[in-house]
Amino acid sequence: MFVDFHTHVFHPRIAEKAKMKLAEHYRLFCRCKGTPEDLLLRAGRAGIDHCVALCAATSALQVRPCNAYACYLQNNYPRITAFGSLHPDCADWKKELDKLRASGVRGIKLHPDFQHFRLDDKRLFPMFEEAQKDFIFLIHIGDSLPPEENPSCPYKMAAILDAFPRLNVIAAHLGGFRQWKYALDALAGRDVWMDTSSCMKEIPGDVLRAILKKHPRERLVFGTDYPIMDPQDEIDALQRRTRFSDAEVDEILGNGTHLLFG
Repeated sequence: MFVDFHTHVFHPRIAEKAKMKLAEHYRLFCRCKGTPEDLLLRAGRAGIDHCVALCAATSALQVRPCNAYACYLQNNYPRITAFGSLHPDCADWKKELDKLRASGVRGIKLHPDFQHFRLDDKRLFPMFEEAQKDFIFLIHIGDSLPPEENPSCPYKMAAILDAFPRLNVIAAHLGGFRQWKYALDALAGRDVWMDTSSCMKEIPGDVLRAILKKHPRERLVFGTDYPIMDPQDEIDALQRRTRFSDAEVDEILGNGTHLLFG
């Protein structure tokens, strides 16, 4: 089974608005519609069997509706595994975890840059402690600011791994979007998963080769960042930039199966 481990889908009422926010922040054009139906159509064309849809609440007030949508996706789209969201300002985060568990949601997405908190916020620690038993975390890492100024960075992620060695976590964007040289220093080779989303257009070739040499291929999962990228385009870009063989690309596409389903 081939898995796209990094996608975003939105309710039709807000899909265009959500895409506009993505486009404004990253100064790019979202190629796809951003709906579950469009995601699954494009994934199928690319030979992808299953997708992980990530939800991230931009404020504490958005945690409940965000997780309600994750539960809806989980229970209405058999080819989608949904990840819910937490926020350090949310006082009822334990209840939210219970709701996610009851609906079969076993993943949490954190995006400090969009959610307006820092990844080194100690209020996250009780959440990691409680959820590490039965949840996978996918955490956005990196942006254009220097690591010490950016809400997320590879060094903050490394500190979390030190504090929670049993945490099952995916460091998005090969460990640090636009901070790949720091990801090479702080995360590559560690006991952490990385996804390949939103990397192939920007990552310098020498840094990409160094990360792939240092980080085991069996700890990489494929991701498109849909609706920003089309799945087939991203598969092609992955193979072109990495120069992996068909079998090696298939291995990365299949790694998400082991992570999701054992």
